[in-house]
Parts: sequence; structure tokens; C-alpha cells
Amino acid sequence: MISKNEAKKILELDVIDILDIIKKINQDRPNKNITYSRNVFLPITHICNNNCGYCTFKQTPEESDYLLMNEKEVKTIIEEGVKYDCTEALFTFGESADKTEPVQEKLKEYNCETMVDYVYKLSKNTLDNYDILPHTNMGIISREDLARLSQVNASMGLMLETTNKHLLKTVAHKDSPGKNPKKRIKYITDAGKENIPFTTGLLIGIGETMDDHIESLFKIREIQDKYQHIQEIIIQNFKPKTGIAMENYPEPPVTELIKLTILAHIMFPDVSIQIPPNLNQKLMSIFTIVGADDIGGISPITKDYVNPDEPWPKITELKRELNSINFKLEERLPVYKKYINEKYLNENILKKALKLQKRIEIN
Repeated sequence: MISKNEAKKILELDVIDILDIIKKINQDRPNKNITYSRNVFLPITHICNNNCGYCTFKQTPEESDYLLMNEKEVKTIIEEGVKYDCTEALFTFGESADKTEPVQEKLKEYNCETMVDYVYKLSKNTLDNYDILPHTNMGIISREDLARLSQVNASMGLMLETTNKHLLKTVAHKDSPGKNPKKRIKYITDAGKENIPFTTGLLIGIGETMDDHIESLFKIREIQDKYQHIQEIIIQNFKPKTGIAMENYPEPPVTELIKLTILAHIMFPDVSIQIPPNLNQKLMSIFTIVGADDIGGISPITKDYVNPDEPWPKITELKRELNSINFKLEERLPVYKKYINEKYLNENILKKALKLQKRIEIN
């Protein structure tokens, strides 16, 4: 394990030294496979208790076309996804949406008391009736609720974003109680205690510093060393969008993202490093060469509702681009292969995951 001083030196490297590290990264790679999952994105509600300065996902009850997607709408999207051989049903929520009275009333209509009740119901219906695996990202919930949802989800996720608590006083997070780093660290830790295959990551370019990046990665490393449940780390770059509070903030430099990818690759040989392909359309080969080995979920039928102006790249184009540098694009499930066992998945999820894993290996 490298030290924080060594990590800092990596983030301060000049071009020649970066090239030397890139050469070593590619010499030491066990294979040249870059993974992705085929998913459907289900934004169950846009109502959120946070109000982040960079977000376009959140809507107020007055702005939103719907408070909650109903079961029929969810069923229709999942059935369409199954036709396209999708293996991941990505349930995404605004955080603590059930603190809003209109959402509470809608939940009562659906015979549920909380958002956890509702996502449990949706996930169980999905798992019971379709060859597709639920993955939920709904913000911070209790350990008890995490344990409950783990019975009907193959994996779950929450971005750490940053350990910098001072951003709670800036435009990025000043109106977002759920973005308190302590709460998010506890949540990721709780997921580890419950043996939940987990996705987390950093959001780059919202006011944090190089030292913050190092502290954030070392905190994730600390949790991973203890629980071994983190399957992927996302290095996600901020993108300014019209109408957000941070629309005039600059994007982070590509060189910064490249160095962070290198550092993450070195620090996490046991975890996949993911770069969102729709936010970096023309740079995927570069990020692959510097250590990224996953590009996350790509949907053939639904858009990225968190970044709605950034369309998914076509799988055929990504394959061609990666093949040009002798890498291979390979499909995976929302739960990584090394977690498809009885320690991390209950009997029902394990049975379905094994079936789907066999299918994608044959194809």
C-alpha cells in the first residue's frame, strides 16, 4: 500500500513520469478486458431532500411530471429491458423523498409507508418475475433498511463524492444534509457490515482539492480493507449544465482525471475503476490505457437521468474504439463475478445471478 505522500507525488507527476507509470500499468495488467453492464435506468422519484448545486436530477413536487413511478410503469420498462437482454434494473431515487408530504400520500396509495417499503416491493417483483437483477441507489438509509434491501438487490451504491466537510458551506452542498461525509462514510461502512456488493466513488470538480482526493481514496481504501465489499470506484467528472447553481463552474482538467485514475488503479488492485463513458465520449481509450477497467451501466432503451444531456455511447462504437488499442469490451452483471457466492447473495439472488452469468458468458 502506498503512503499519502506517495499518492500526492503521483498527482503532481509531469508528462514523462506519467508515461512511465502508464507503461508499467499496462505491463502488469492481468487482462485487457473492459467491462460494462446492460441496464435499464428507473428514476422512481425526482423528489429529493438534498439540493446540490450541480444537480439536474432533483425536482420539486410542482415541477415533476410524477411523484412516484407506479408499478405498471416500472413493469413496462423492465419488460422492454428484458427484450434487449438487460441484466440490471437500476432503481434511482432522490434522497429521503418520503419526507415530502405529497410523496407520503402517494406511498399510501401504493400501500407502503416509506420509500424503502416501495423499493423493496419493486425489487422483489422484479426479482421474482424477470431475468434481471435489481441494483438500488437511493441515498442514505439505515443499516436495518440496507439489510432488508439486500434481500432483493444484487448490489447497491452510494457515491462518497468527497470527504471535504467544508463543501457543506458552499454552493455545492450547503442545502444538502445527506452529503455530510460522515453520514456517507457510515453508510458505505454499514453496507460492508451487511456484505452488500457496493459501488462508490468520487465527484471531481465541485470545489475539492488534491488533498481531498487523496483523503477520499484513502478512506475508501480503509473501509475496503476491513470489509472487502466494494466492487467498483467511479471517478466522475463534474459537468456544468444550464440552470444549475454551478452552471458557470469549469470542468475539471482532463489531466487531473487521468492522474486520479492512475492513483485509483494503483491503490485498488482489488476493485474496478470506472469512468462514465457518456461524460467522456472521446476519451475512453485514454482512460482505459491509464488504468480504468469498467465503464458502468449502459442502457439500450433509457437515458442517463442524472446527466440527461449526455447520451450513452453505442456499444458497437465502444467495442471498435477499444479494439483499436487491443482491449476487449466484456459484459458483466451489476454484481461482479467474485461476489456471486453465498457470502454476498441470498439463495434467490444467487440462483438468478448464476443463470445470467452463464448466459452472458455464452453470448
